[in-house]
Amino acid sequence: MPTSERSRVARARRVVVKVGSSSLTEPGGGVLSEERLAELVRVLADRRLAGSSVVLVSSGAIAAGIAPLGLPARPRDLATQQAAASVGQGALVAAYQRCFAERGLTVGQVLMTIDDVTRRSHYTNARRTLDRLLELGIVPIVNENDTVATHEIRFGDNDRLAALVAHLINADAMVLLTDVDALYDGPPKKPGAQRIPLVRDRSDLDGVDIGGTGSAIGSGGMMTKVEAAGIANAAGIPVVLASADDVEAALAGDDVGTLFVAPRRAARSRKLWIAHATTARGRITIDDGAVEAITKRRKSLLPAGITSVAGAFTDGDPVDVCALDGRVVARGLINYSSAELPAMIGRNTRELARELGAAYEREAIHRDHLALL
Repeated sequence: MPTSERSRVARARRVVVKVGSSSLTEPGGGVLSEERLAELVRVLADRRLAGSSVVLVSSGAIAAGIAPLGLPARPRDLATQQAAASVGQGALVAAYQRCFAERGLTVGQVLMTIDDVTRRSHYTNARRTLDRLLELGIVPIVNENDTVATHEIRFGDNDRLAALVAHLINADAMVLLTDVDALYDGPPKKPGAQRIPLVRDRSDLDGVDIGGTGSAIGSGGMMTKVEAAGIANAAGIPVVLASADDVEAALAGDDVGTLFVAPRRAARSRKLWIAHATTARGRITIDDGAVEAITKRRKSLLPAGITSVAGAFTDGDPVDVCALDGRVVARGLINYSSAELPAMIGRNTRELARELGAAYEREAIHRDHLALL
C-alpha cells in the first residue's frame, strides 16, 4: 500500500511525466528503442484510460535524429543539433502516435521554447492549449522546439520545462524518469551509496553530492532534476524521480525512486511564475536593510534601498534582486527602466516625487510583484 505521501501520486488526476533521451534509446544511444517507448506508452495509456489526464514531456528528438543523419554521437554544434532535431522529432512523434493509437488514444504534439513559459502572453496561450487538449481526451506530447531554439538547447532544459508545464496545467503530480533509479547520497555506482527515498525539504540534501551531467546521449543531469522538483514542489506538486523501468510502480505510489514531498499549501500562481518561469533581464543590488525589509517583513522594494543596477531592461521586465554579497534573494517586475534607476539610487520616494513628479512616488518593485528565492 502507498504511504500517505506517495498516495498523492497514486490518486493524481492530472499527471506530468518527463522522460529523458537515454530512457528511449538503445544502449549506446542514437537509435530509438521501439520496445522501451512501447512499454512507457503502455503504462501511460493505462493511467489515461483509468481516468487521469496525462501530459508526456519527452526528450529524444535530437537522439532520434543521430542515426538517420549518420552521426557517430550527439552533435555538439548548434546547427547540427537543430538538423538532428528536425529529422528526429518526426520519427519520435510518429512512434508515439503509433503506440498510443494501438490503445485507442490520440496524441497531440506541443513544441515549446522557454519563451512560451517565460513571456506572460505566451504562457497563458500555452495553458489554454494544453487545457483544451486534456478536455478533449488527448495525450499531449511536449518537447522543447529544438529545431529553432538557440540558447534554449542547453543542459537539462526539459526537466525545467516539465516542471513549468506541471505548474501550467495545475498538475497533481509529476514523475521524472531517468536512467538512474533514484537520488543517492553519493555517486550511485560508488560502494555503500544509499538511495534517498524521501526529500521533505531542500535541507535534506545538505552534504549530498548531486553532481553529474547525465548520459552521453542525454543533456540533463541530476542537479537539473532536483531543481525541477523544487519548482514543482513550490506549486504544491509532489515529484517522483525514478528509473523509466519503474514508471508503473512510481505512478502507483510504490516505494521506488525518490519522492520530493510538496507542501500542502502552494505559493501564489503569479509569484511562482515570476520566480520560476521568467528570465531576468537585469540585476539590481540592494543594501542589508532592504534585504531584511523584503525577505523578513515582506515589504515592497523602494529606490532608497538600491545600491547598483546592471543590465538593460524596461519597466515591467523581470529582474534579479541581489544582496551585497551577490546572492540572488528575489526576482520581481521592476517599475522603472535601467535608464531611469541609476539617478534614483538611495533616494526616498517623496524626494523623487518633488523633483520628478508624482508618478515617481512609487516602489521600485511592489511586494505583489516580488517573489523571494
